[in-house]
Amino acid sequence: MSKKPWENDSCEAVQAYFTVYRVPVAAALWCGIPPDEIEEALSISTESSRGVFKHPYIKCLEPRCRAIHDAIEKGLLPCSRENGKVVQEHVANERRHVSRQHLKDWIAAQFPSDKPAFLFDEIERNTHSAINADAYRSLQADRDALRARLEKAADEYRKLRSERDGLVAERDALVAERDRLSAGREVLAAQIKTPQDPGPRAQTTYLNIIGAMVTVILGKTPAGKPNSVFNSQSAVIDHILADYDGKPGISRRGLEEKFAEGKKSLNQ
Repeated sequence: MSKKPWENDSCEAVQAYFTVYRVPVAAALWCGIPPDEIEEALSISTESSRGVFKHPYIKCLEPRCRAIHDAIEKGLLPCSRENGKVVQEHVANERRHVSRQHLKDWIAAQFPSDKPAFLFDEIERNTHSAINADAYRSLQADRDALRARLEKAADEYRKLRSERDGLVAERDALVAERDRLSAGREVLAAQIKTPQDPGPRAQTTYLNIIGAMVTVILGKTPAGKPNSVFNSQSAVIDHILADYDGKPGISRRGLEEKFAEGKKSLNQ
């Protein structure tokens, strides 16, 4: 049958809060001696003075014993007897006990870089000693201020990027319009420089018009009267040359050819 969650909880953290240690035991734990080896370590140690133990190999045991006693005597570290009740009067060195919490607070204050594992958890050991609650709140406020500045900068960046995109689109449109006009000018210049002959359909139209005009000018009415004062194609040509000689395309030979082509086109 499985146990309920509260039956598996040994409340080690809460129990440790009320734990008290004899000074030599506290010093041994501070030196890193495993709890199950402390009695053996103390048994082979010599008591250099009342409540102060000196180990043949663990050199830190004696100075840490002395440091704890000194803190008790100076009122920096609360002290009790075996029952764990803190007292103000003098307690014999060999009967001095300190609570886990008082010992932790004292070591944190006096030796901030020294965080023994039996008092400090992994997070506490990995946290820099200079970071206290006030420092943390200050860092948190700085972080929040920087975050606000970052968000404001991000908004400004998005605004500037949008404006930039608009300017780029406008520039691209102007460039496209410039290129279109430039291409148009090039085509127009090419057409002016190299005139193109009219296509077959347009040429036929022009020739039909010329042939019809010549025929009408030289023709007669149904009553047999001349349509004009010109009685021959040569007379028409002479009159045109008299008024427009020297104009592009105006020459006797050119007019004779076009009149002939016009008549031929009109009769086809």
